[in-house]
Amino acid sequence: MAGNEWINGYLEAILDSGASAIEEQQKPTAAPAVSLTDRGHFNPTKYFVEEVVTGVDESDLHRTWIKVVATRNTRERSSRLENMCWRIWHLTRKKKQLEWEELQRLANRRWEREQGRKDATEDMSEDLSEGEKGDGIGELIHCETPRKQFQRNISNLEVWSDDKKEKKLYIVLISLHGLVRGENMELGRDSDTGGQVKYVVELSRALARMPGVYRVDLFTRQISSPEVDWSYGEPTEMLTAGLDDNDGTDAGESSGAYIIRIPFGPRDKYLSKELLWPYIQEFVDGALAHILNMSKVLAEQIGSGHPIWPYVIHGHYADAGDSAALLSGALNVPMVLTGHSLGRNKLEQLLKQGRQSKEDINSTYKIMRRIEGEELSLDAAELVITSTKQEIEEQWGLYDGFDVKLEKVLRARSRRGVNCHGRFMPRMVVIPPGMDFSNVEAQEDGPEVDGELTQLIGGADGSSPKAIPPIWSEVMRFLTNPHKPMILALSRPDPKKNITTLLKAFGECRPLKELANLTLIMGNRDDIEEMSGGNASVLATVLKLIDKYDLYGQVAYPKHHKQSDVPDIYRLAAKTKGVFINPALVEPFGLTLIEAAAHGLPMVATKNGGPVDIHRALNNGLLVDPHDQQEIAAALLKLLSEKNLWHDCRKNGWRNIHLFSWPEHCRTYLTRVAACRRRHPQWQTDTPGDDIVAEESFNDSLKDVQDMSLRLSVDGEKSSLNGSFDVSLVGADPELQDQVNRVLSKIKRPASTQTDNEGGNKQLEYVPSKYPLLRRRRKLIVIALDCYDSNGAPDKMMIQIVQEIIKAIRLDPQIARVSGFALSTAMPVSETIEFLKSGKIKVNEFDVLICSSGSEVYYPGSYTEEDGKLFPDPDYASHIDYRWGCEGLKKTIWKLLNSPDGKGGLDPSSSPIEEDLESSNAHCISYLLKDPSKARNVDDLRQKLRMRGLRCHPMYCRNSTRMQVIPLLASRAQALRWSSPHLISKDKSINRNSKLLIVFVRAVEIKRGEHVCLPGRERRHRLRRIDIGDSQDHNHERGGGKWFRGAAENIGKLRKRRHCPTGEPSYRFC
Repeated sequence: MAGNEWINGYLEAILDSGASAIEEQQKPTAAPAVSLTDRGHFNPTKYFVEEVVTGVDESDLHRTWIKVVATRNTRERSSRLENMCWRIWHLTRKKKQLEWEELQRLANRRWEREQGRKDATEDMSEDLSEGEKGDGIGELIHCETPRKQFQRNISNLEVWSDDKKEKKLYIVLISLHGLVRGENMELGRDSDTGGQVKYVVELSRALARMPGVYRVDLFTRQISSPEVDWSYGEPTEMLTAGLDDNDGTDAGESSGAYIIRIPFGPRDKYLSKELLWPYIQEFVDGALAHILNMSKVLAEQIGSGHPIWPYVIHGHYADAGDSAALLSGALNVPMVLTGHSLGRNKLEQLLKQGRQSKEDINSTYKIMRRIEGEELSLDAAELVITSTKQEIEEQWGLYDGFDVKLEKVLRARSRRGVNCHGRFMPRMVVIPPGMDFSNVEAQEDGPEVDGELTQLIGGADGSSPKAIPPIWSEVMRFLTNPHKPMILALSRPDPKKNITTLLKAFGECRPLKELANLTLIMGNRDDIEEMSGGNASVLATVLKLIDKYDLYGQVAYPKHHKQSDVPDIYRLAAKTKGVFINPALVEPFGLTLIEAAAHGLPMVATKNGGPVDIHRALNNGLLVDPHDQQEIAAALLKLLSEKNLWHDCRKNGWRNIHLFSWPEHCRTYLTRVAACRRRHPQWQTDTPGDDIVAEESFNDSLKDVQDMSLRLSVDGEKSSLNGSFDVSLVGADPELQDQVNRVLSKIKRPASTQTDNEGGNKQLEYVPSKYPLLRRRRKLIVIALDCYDSNGAPDKMMIQIVQEIIKAIRLDPQIARVSGFALSTAMPVSETIEFLKSGKIKVNEFDVLICSSGSEVYYPGSYTEEDGKLFPDPDYASHIDYRWGCEGLKKTIWKLLNSPDGKGGLDPSSSPIEEDLESSNAHCISYLLKDPSKARNVDDLRQKLRMRGLRCHPMYCRNSTRMQVIPLLASRAQALRWSSPHLISKDKSINRNSKLLIVFVRAVEIKRGEHVCLPGRERRHRLRRIDIGDSQDHNHERGGGKWFRGAAENIGKLRKRRHCPTGEPSYRFC
């Protein structure tokens, strides 16, 4: 920085202004090493010289310098300089204050983590023998031998081989944001369409070619918008067909790799990843419907009639990880996570820049929602795949849900078969991304290569040029002498890619400019002014620097290139004996470095992140500090000028490049995934025939009805649930209604009985069987009860609302015949039954009861004992038992809530909580809040539990009088998905007329992590409406609201006779 001409002049101006503390004989080009005080007082000029030269943004300083040199008057010039020094001092002081606060936060976090490790070790040491107790955190800290232990663990795994072809696996990958398609990928179009898109598409293709893999589905978002190409609106796109067996047998109709585009969010808009969070639940239901349908299709093809479930669900990035966690929980299959880039790391980098506050960063990037999505992904993931060791230690190590040392302890205990008391840390493995070498041409490394470019483009002797790729012409038109070695950089014009520093290093090094050309491939652009702020700023700076250093004819920066042009760009650089450079500030992996090595290009790369591991494997270049221009220039000059070194790096890259091939990547991937605990859904998907005969079926009369996804929010973010206590109606089709009436008139029905307050309608009685009656339903009314008084007891008016809903449905015999009821509540089953009895409503009016915040599911018509007592679904109980450590949670929560330091020791009588045994069960720990003012924020509690390896869902409910803790896989939304998967299907050929009528009887929506019991927190008394199905995107579709309209009209008739009560604040719907 001190070498810049304007900095030299600036320092000279400071000296000329009469700064007496700086010696006159000192050279102005050097930053003086002086103390900050002189003669007992603060010297701002000295402070400015010392701080600015090393810590202030150059562009801001340069603008001020221009103003200063334009000032002729000596006194005014001196005042301006002194005033700016004071301003810089103030900003620096503020920056140091922020740094001090950050250090305090990090110190507190380290203490919390150490305390979490200590608590976890103490709790788990009780069941160890004296000899085993030494295998704790402390011993692992001092005796880390990861290499030998890692090799031993690898040797215990069965490597995936060709003899696995009989397995016929179904794998699901998820990548939600960006523009995803198989051909002509628009990489670099925006910040969401980059390396991740290319990676997931190529991974899908490579996995489908592996022996034992039958089908790979890549889920992404369907976009039908005029802003993007029509191909992104296609529901399905084949990436590759399945491989035929060696014996000539056909691979199968549905085999291969496919892009499956699920519609969620606004259909006619292309949304950035920051705007997709409110629609995650909608995607989950659409993806679940596809998987359920595909399981039946594959059952016929390869399963001998048995459903084929995904072998693994793999989420890429935070949004897909959050979705994969919900899908994995609903289907009970293993989940794998790849973060690509992480929110906590990005937040720290942005805060260090000091240009935005944490609130501004969150508003722009939705960074806190992203971080929570990553934490939820860690909760559910069996395996986390990283590209480098640095990603594990320095990036995932920032998260509450992962601790390297605690993970080693838990893994050691699990290997010995010792109980971990429900504690879990996901396994982190390094699997470098693969590369497709099919486009790489074999090149000879000999002296004849030197003249090859001359022969191709035509020499000085006037010989005719050969046909060359179009992108070569596009690049060479910028260059005066295209025969010079090329320095190639290929990345998006993102500030973190550090392209401007590379350009400065090139422009300020005369030997480098004389020796080589610089080619910058910075995505695609039409008009810089129409690009996003960060990208436009980088491109504008690049153009200014080219002009500043007069680099015309020496720097190429084409506006457009296709994905298919990239191999040709590498070949052009290699034929000129050039070098590839990646100067990013931090590079998570560096796939372009591998691509360049495959084409014979040595590399210069940042020493921060993945390039360190790539360099260790390939040994084909040099690593540099991305902040040091001189080091970057020196490394480039060294590789280009020393021909022997260049050839050695080229050969090393070719020799070791097989380590990064896609077959090698997929073999390691499948080996690791195969070691995960195998899980699959417990419930049955086939249902016996309905008692409604086919020719008289109500379903057959509604062939055009469009299905709707469940769209229940796990975190309470339901954008469609707003407004007053009202009914959402959808459109109707008179012609379709006449068709329905004609068919229904043929159905033989018993004489209808008058419906009373007990809801005693006899026409819904079925013969009990091992299948829940819910599976026979075509329509389902889900009543979510959440209106409670100040003691947490059900509101008196709530029973009247339930009676009205049941009565409304009974008014129409056609609707009643095929409709069922589900009740969802935070109350335990005993209180729920008493509540229904208070209104003289029979329990068997409901096909399913979801109790205790989703920790128990009851089927009154199926799972009952001889005395009529209900017992919970045993399959669901087994399903949610995954990673549930009840006793460990009780001990830890008691410690955390009874003392500020988490050590416990309080007298139980003075504790702010008391265990509510009546509301607790095997999968729900319930506490009564005796003193709400001392209640912990649920986010803080969840954070501390994660640090101790405990995965669960804590929440406040029942008007904030109870705190309930339920298993990771349990929630009211997930329980409904579990109990009624046949009603979620969107496929018209399977239950195309299934509908869900969701009736929310509650008052307040509390978003993730909020609870209203804390003092001083503003309560949000928004009245909930009774929501009927989906009121967002499908209301206009043909006939889609016929059944909903009839039910809603009946409810509306009854509501006119009675005033609907105002509910009290309740819980977040989980």
